[in-house]
Amino acid sequence: MYYDRLKARVREITAAQQRRQEAQALLDNVAVTDYIAPCYLPLHEDIKAEKHRFYNLPGGRGSCKSSFVSLEIVSGVQSDPTGQSNAIVFRRTANTMRDSVFSQIAWAIDMLGTSHLWKSTVSPMMYEYRPTGAQILFRGLDDASKLKSIKPRRGVFRYVWFEEFSELPGPRFARNVLQSFMRGQGTRPQIFRSFNPPISLSNWANQFIAEPDEQAITFHTDYTMIPPDWLGEAFILEAERLKAVNERAYQHEYLGIATGTGAEVFPALELREITREEIQQMQYFFAGLDFGFASDPACFLLCSYDRKHETIYLLKEIFKRGMSNRQLAEEIKPLLGSASIELFCDSAEPKSIMDLRDCGLSWAKACHKATGCVEYRIKWLQHRRIVIDPARTPNAAREFANFEYEKDKDGNVLSRLPDRDNHSIDALAYALNREIYTRGQTA
Repeated sequence: MYYDRLKARVREITAAQQRRQEAQALLDNVAVTDYIAPCYLPLHEDIKAEKHRFYNLPGGRGSCKSSFVSLEIVSGVQSDPTGQSNAIVFRRTANTMRDSVFSQIAWAIDMLGTSHLWKSTVSPMMYEYRPTGAQILFRGLDDASKLKSIKPRRGVFRYVWFEEFSELPGPRFARNVLQSFMRGQGTRPQIFRSFNPPISLSNWANQFIAEPDEQAITFHTDYTMIPPDWLGEAFILEAERLKAVNERAYQHEYLGIATGTGAEVFPALELREITREEIQQMQYFFAGLDFGFASDPACFLLCSYDRKHETIYLLKEIFKRGMSNRQLAEEIKPLLGSASIELFCDSAEPKSIMDLRDCGLSWAKACHKATGCVEYRIKWLQHRRIVIDPARTPNAAREFANFEYEKDKDGNVLSRLPDRDNHSIDALAYALNREIYTRGQTA
């Protein structure tokens, strides 16, 4: 019996050695540099030589920063024959990981032609390199108190990746995560921080990577540094289209430039008179309603959207408390006139929507909502020029002008949107619901 177990163990060890040898032979024929955009090659050599500890990667859309980091992590884990080099990938919330970083790592594995050497699980999210047992783990930072308990099966975390680094609540949180997580590691991992720079120059993430740090290197990229055939014609054309109609939005979205100067959420806001001549040229009108009663007002907005120049004009508003749905319907009707303009309302109140229909607003309907929809709608609005006439819509003018990103106690601008004084903003997003979700979804 003893000798049978011994023979079985020998066979297991032999098979494992053979798998590692076969894997190494495959890796010897795979050059990760073949899949890295040329602009990243100097950074690849820096990582290989372990010249820095922190790698800050701000960049615009299409800059391939996530592709680069995922390739570096996968190839790094595979190249360690001892299986001691593991990796962990962080995002702010766990529910965003499966369709982002988890899929990105899968892409890198597939590009390197080693899919058959990896196995994956989704609960918990993990990739395991079969030849050595090394792991790539994925964790959301919803509950940072659990970080201390995160350990690889064996070895250490050689690579740490913070994807969408700017989503974190602030610099103190970012530092605490590292301190908690790295306690007891006994090694200094290479840490990647990738993100699209927030629009405000004073945002904490933009300020954070600008701080002098001999252990860090910052490498800013944009799509113009990537071979055009990697991105495709459609991507290039969309970038050029946005450049033509909204230069500032193009600079932020595609070049990764922080075009704002402070904490403002809507940097392209214009507070001015909307002339009668401008109104006469308007073709498309939209209406939105954010329900309210006691502490929060009911807010109705009528607007026009110039698709060609990506400009929104706010024309009429209702901003009142204590109104019944019937009273609200009676005030909305004359603002819409005889036109059958769709009225998109907050989907959280289906009964109120039915009340409006019963009162003659038969075109009232619920807006689209899904996970992350608030941030998506705000981002869409940020990249349009919003013209507000304070004489026509005074409450909207006040809310839009004062709507700023949250700050921490040290005055650092965070990426977190405030959840207050946003009734007009919600109403406008509801009004343009169909434009936001059906017309190209340009953000």
